[in-house]
Amino acid sequence: MARRAFKLASFATIAASTTGFYLYSNKHLDPNDFGVVRIGRAVATTAVITYDYLTSLRSVPRGTEEYDHVKSQVHLRSAERLRDLCCANRGTFIKVGQHLGALDYLLPEEYTRTLKVLHSQAPRSTMQEIEQVIREDLGKEIKELFISFEDAPLGAASLAQVHKAVLQDGRTVAVKVQHPKVQMQSSKDMLLMEILVLAVKQIFPDFEFMWLVEEAKKNLPLELDFLNEGRNAEKVAHMFKCFDFLKVPKIYWELSTRRVLLMELLEGGQVDDKAYMERNCINVNEISRNLGKLYSEMIFVKGFVHCDPHPGNVLVKKCPTTGKTHIILLDHGLYQNVEIRTNAASYLPQITMLLNNVPRQMLLLLKTNDLLRGIESALQTRASASSFLNMSRCCVRAVAMYQRSRTDSLYKKAQISISEALSLWQINLYEFFLRLKGSQLGNWVIAFLSWMHHST
Repeated sequence: MARRAFKLASFATIAASTTGFYLYSNKHLDPNDFGVVRIGRAVATTAVITYDYLTSLRSVPRGTEEYDHVKSQVHLRSAERLRDLCCANRGTFIKVGQHLGALDYLLPEEYTRTLKVLHSQAPRSTMQEIEQVIREDLGKEIKELFISFEDAPLGAASLAQVHKAVLQDGRTVAVKVQHPKVQMQSSKDMLLMEILVLAVKQIFPDFEFMWLVEEAKKNLPLELDFLNEGRNAEKVAHMFKCFDFLKVPKIYWELSTRRVLLMELLEGGQVDDKAYMERNCINVNEISRNLGKLYSEMIFVKGFVHCDPHPGNVLVKKCPTTGKTHIILLDHGLYQNVEIRTNAASYLPQITMLLNNVPRQMLLLLKTNDLLRGIESALQTRASASSFLNMSRCCVRAVAMYQRSRTDSLYKKAQISISEALSLWQINLYEFFLRLKGSQLGNWVIAFLSWMHHST
């Protein structure tokens, strides 16, 4: 801990001097840019939360209703303080806070409910800051690159925001621009979080969230590199070109950098907006079925999984000329190579184990599963069980693929393929039964059989 404390002290000095230089060279002064302010706020919030837990629960007998009530109140107060800290420090703090808000499996409900609001409280950069980033990265002014550039962003997230623009050749594009201070602050913020989590661990030995900091340290540099996002977008577009319903924005590499990403503009309604789909005559069951098919293929067959199927990142739109409905997948900053693709037979039984023993990639799968179930619930398509059926198909294919890779016998491979085909046929038959049951014809058949039963 002494070495960690020395590291923090050195870090505070560097942060203060770096921030001072930044403020001196930037006319847009903001108290939140001072390293001392950001560090002091984070340390103070951590100290207050720790003190609250230590004192509030000390005199209350464990296992009583009073203890549960007091603990819930402490959870709520602490979650609100953490939310306020994330909103104040912005950037990396909001990103980590959003991740915490999605950990329904691991955190108390008071935390997840309170931190979920961070998805709608992302910071916005000013047009002066956007112009500054574009000037620094592309070497030209906005008016030299674009015929028009909308000041109001189409959307803003913790690390960047997206603007609609028209290039000089007439192409309408989406311009994703990173918040200017995120790169400078991210590594210092992660070091600060790591030290604070270690300090809390010393006081509360059962506090097991160091893995979250490690995951953030590994993933944040990838998300801050927009060239990596562009490569992921092209990879997933090629990988799933067999799905004609999937649309991924084309990347314009000649005007893209690590902090600026130019993409084809693809617009539509959010995937959980049932009213939008009804207005545009979009079949919600088809959308639910195709979304489940896409993510099941990602998880169990390709092993390359889009990490955030948040409704804002998954749009739907009906093509006015062909009448075909497309699913538009946005935000390709972070993908996971999930080992379950090559080890399906070994990993699938582990889903029933305690969550603390599940590999970190499995937490991603559970989070993805929750988001997909939430979309189904919003579209009211859960009765069709389409996503579960598609997932079952991909599981069967993944296990068969794994089994075939483990044998050199042609006879054994043929046997595995026949078993795979039989299992898929059974799933198809069950899906047909569910569709028939939900149709008008199915209702007539059920009514007729019921009448026949009562008549006999």
